[in-house]
Amino acid sequence: MNGFTGFLTSIGRGVGGVVGALYQAGREAIDQVVANILPFMAFISLVIGIILYTGVGTALANLLAPLASSVVGLIILSLIIGLPVLSPLLGPGAVIAQVIGTLLGATLLAKGQMPPQYALPALFAINPQVGCDFIPVGLALGEAEPETVEVGVPAVLFSRFVTGPLAVLIAWVASLGLYS
Repeated sequence: MNGFTGFLTSIGRGVGGVVGALYQAGREAIDQVVANILPFMAFISLVIGIILYTGVGTALANLLAPLASSVVGLIILSLIIGLPVLSPLLGPGAVIAQVIGTLLGATLLAKGQMPPQYALPALFAINPQVGCDFIPVGLALGEAEPETVEVGVPAVLFSRFVTGPLAVLIAWVASLGLYS
């Protein structure tokens, strides 16, 4: 009996340990959501609301859309959108990228004002800000040290600033001859 009782006890302890670990993981996940993700979502909703309500997104998109008519213009567009100061503000909800993308696709490409081979480079030109709004939250979720956040956020912002124009050039080279 002692062997069978000991066996049942060890199974009970093992199951209890697994259930306890899963329960604790669930508690920590909820704590992370409440402490980091929900405030970030509220902030992003506020920024998107302000951008949409004031019309700043549409005005900025209309101002930048003429740059899409050449490769040099697309590189300049990528540099403007990828500015380390602007990209965290332009990133939330990709509002600016959506508006510019709609203007480029529905207006310039459809009317023939933009050559079709610029469609792929334009996609990369309007998206260098992707992810820049989530960097601080991602580092917080990873429980990064404050020093890591101080170095990591600017590093990613500047890397997107540099790689944005490179992505436009690579996309332009890849699209050469597609529509000839």
